[in-house]
Amino acid sequence: MQRYIIRRIGEAVLALLALSIIIFLMVRLTGDPALLMLPPDAGKEALEDLRHSMGVDKPLVVQYGLFIRDYSTGSFGDSLRSKSPVSELIKDRLPNSMKLVGVAALIVILISIPLGVLSAVYKGTLIDTTCTGIAVLGQAIPVFWLGMLLIQVFTVSLGWLPSSGMGGFTHYIMPAFSLGFFTVAAITRLLRSSLLEALDSEYIKLARIKGLSEFIIVWKHALRNSLISVVTLGGIYIAILITLGILVEVVFAWPGMGRLLYQGIVFRDFPVVQAVVMISAGIVITTSLVVDIAYAYLDPRIRLQ
Repeated sequence: MQRYIIRRIGEAVLALLALSIIIFLMVRLTGDPALLMLPPDAGKEALEDLRHSMGVDKPLVVQYGLFIRDYSTGSFGDSLRSKSPVSELIKDRLPNSMKLVGVAALIVILISIPLGVLSAVYKGTLIDTTCTGIAVLGQAIPVFWLGMLLIQVFTVSLGWLPSSGMGGFTHYIMPAFSLGFFTVAAITRLLRSSLLEALDSEYIKLARIKGLSEFIIVWKHALRNSLISVVTLGGIYIAILITLGILVEVVFAWPGMGRLLYQGIVFRDFPVVQAVVMISAGIVITTSLVVDIAYAYLDPRIRLQ
């Protein structure tokens, strides 16, 4: 087991290192941020001074070395736009994103579990077709398009919900639903397949022979075993919500990490873009690592493979 954990940790570190190289190179392909920050009539000397003060005039190898050094010490540098530490910006925005992800995860649980159970219990009926159709729509509809559609219906047409910003409970409804609907579809389909397999197992047949009610058989016995695979992958899907939050936060002007990343890309703010993407990727990779280790404890066959 220790060898398995060490190997998975090593793979996670290598993934982060490879990702850091990709992020470092990709953000620099967007162009020179000094050209965006200076007025059009600025001279060449002013441009060179600004590039030197930002450190973007050094060779890429040197810039990457400084990038790794700063990140290894927990320093993300200063924002090129606001001149404030990037760590402070992330400290202000990350809790807002986590709140949105938390509400979205709650919506996923409240919707996907009943849909998955109904779809499996009423297999082949209109109810199954409806639940499956909802799942297919969830995976087919782009997150940003769903958000704009909700704004058009519930804000512009009906005037029921606020379209942007962070405030009371009503501000969470549309962005959280837009963020969680894709995951609702995935969890529903996964739970349906797992529950169908459980309902055909021998212990369920024995429970029916004993005369237990169908409600107890489905919700107490079959569902409990079916949730193992759902819980295992649930952590990964929750991590995916963080990455999908970028689009949702931009659409709903949510003051979180996604909007911070969008602003960093628009203004070519290298330190902000690098920090947000690395932290988001770190959360995803760490969550995947924890899920793999937890699943290896639950199923010894995983570590033997």
